[in-house]
Amino acid sequence: MVLLLLYSLAFILPCLAYGAPPTVYLDLATVTGIESGNITKFLGIPFGEAPRFHLPLPVPPYVASIDATAYGPSCPQQLLSPNPLFPPGTSPTYESEDCLSVNVLRPNGVNVSSKLPVAVWIYGGGFEVGSSEQYDALNTRMVERSIALGKPLVLVSVNYRISAYGFLAGKEIEKEGLGNIGLYDQRLGLWWIHKYISAFGGDPSKVTIWGESAGGISVALHMLAFGGDSERLFRGAFMQSGGPMSKYYDELVRDAGCSSSHNSLQCLRKVPFATLKNAVDKSPDFFSYDGIPLAWTPRIDGVFLQDHPQKLIKAKKVADVPFVTGNMDDEGTLFAFTQSNLTTEEGFRTYIRQLYFQGASETELEGVWKYYTSIPSEGSPFGTGDLNQVYPQYKRIAAFLGDLIFHSPRRFFLDEVSGKQKTWSYLSMIQKSTPMLGACHGVDLSSPFLDDHFVNFVANLDPNSGSGPLWPQYTVASPMLYKFIDAAAPVTAPDSYRINPIQYLINLALKYPM
Repeated sequence: MVLLLLYSLAFILPCLAYGAPPTVYLDLATVTGIESGNITKFLGIPFGEAPRFHLPLPVPPYVASIDATAYGPSCPQQLLSPNPLFPPGTSPTYESEDCLSVNVLRPNGVNVSSKLPVAVWIYGGGFEVGSSEQYDALNTRMVERSIALGKPLVLVSVNYRISAYGFLAGKEIEKEGLGNIGLYDQRLGLWWIHKYISAFGGDPSKVTIWGESAGGISVALHMLAFGGDSERLFRGAFMQSGGPMSKYYDELVRDAGCSSSHNSLQCLRKVPFATLKNAVDKSPDFFSYDGIPLAWTPRIDGVFLQDHPQKLIKAKKVADVPFVTGNMDDEGTLFAFTQSNLTTEEGFRTYIRQLYFQGASETELEGVWKYYTSIPSEGSPFGTGDLNQVYPQYKRIAAFLGDLIFHSPRRFFLDEVSGKQKTWSYLSMIQKSTPMLGACHGVDLSSPFLDDHFVNFVANLDPNSGSGPLWPQYTVASPMLYKFIDAAAPVTAPDSYRINPIQYLINLALKYPM
């Protein structure tokens, strides 16, 4: 009878084990995740404490069990202005100031001995909105694709504070050395990954940081952080639509009712969250008429960012890691919809004078009027003739914004460092026929044209797989782009599009940084 019982248990126990949820061990804690198809997810693991308007603090060693089966709360979001392309925005399901958490996605069956390469996703949203949870489908797609290609990876996403909560600027902030709180959140997340990712089957020596838009800018700024010291937290970087490139403090203080306080920063720390959020939501956002340049964005703080990004790049204070960077062709169209009141030549010129290149003379701005004309066929969406002119200055403003914010930083970055480290670059024409928008900002996330190249890069620090068209390195002697086109194989081409207007903007931005 005893033998029969033992024989039965031999079959029962494996079944019980098979049905058990996935777990990992961090310090003294058991972390329980969930399986989703061929992927295991560990979600909402706290990695830091986020005291209001203070730098983040690492969490103490884990001792209690952690339920990692759902995403944690998003960091507080800024309310965006209405945009005719989008329905009224809704905030993530749950926001909290206590929002610093990481999410780890890995293939099923991975264990501590797997030592897979690691991709770290930093979300975009203009440093005003965004959360890791919003990109669950993208991150899942990447892990699934890595499995299909036989190059499995572990993917980590990191929540960080945004808008004024993460990028408050002003004399009071400067006095306390508290600039770029959101970037410090990201950096603390990278330190957490360095310490704990091996428990999930990842290799801390094979980390690639990856982001799009503000996330791509963040990646570039981590390459410039602390004078270009990667602190061995990453070995590669992948930037999509992002590259390196305060009066609002007083307005926030006023709107939060802190103007009469002898210590306005301390007052902002103590006001009820609802009061603070109402004040933050009055700030310009990237869909506002004056929302670009952004109100709340990374700034020079003398520590994390020791100087203007352009000057750091010129001085070659850049982390010496391979990287990929690129853009959509029509990056500016999405942001040009809210300037529809600009219908005249003088209106366009006033807009540029008020918001960009502060201190530039009229003579210095002549090149802007010359290269960014009101002729529709010269504007963005590029190559569409007189079509897609939403309002009289639309294609002109779209061309200017796309070149200033996205194309000129990319080209400047590559021109300065491609002789120092391995680099690759792309230009995407995917979905060029989209009415009014063309090949616009964000398509590189919704369309999978980069997926295989990204997986290859995370695995081998090279976007090529050994088959298909060769993506050449970008060098000083041969600055070549990999161009993605609808319904066709990628092609290579010199990086010479709009060379004169983009160089003009580069020169202006070097003299009058935003």
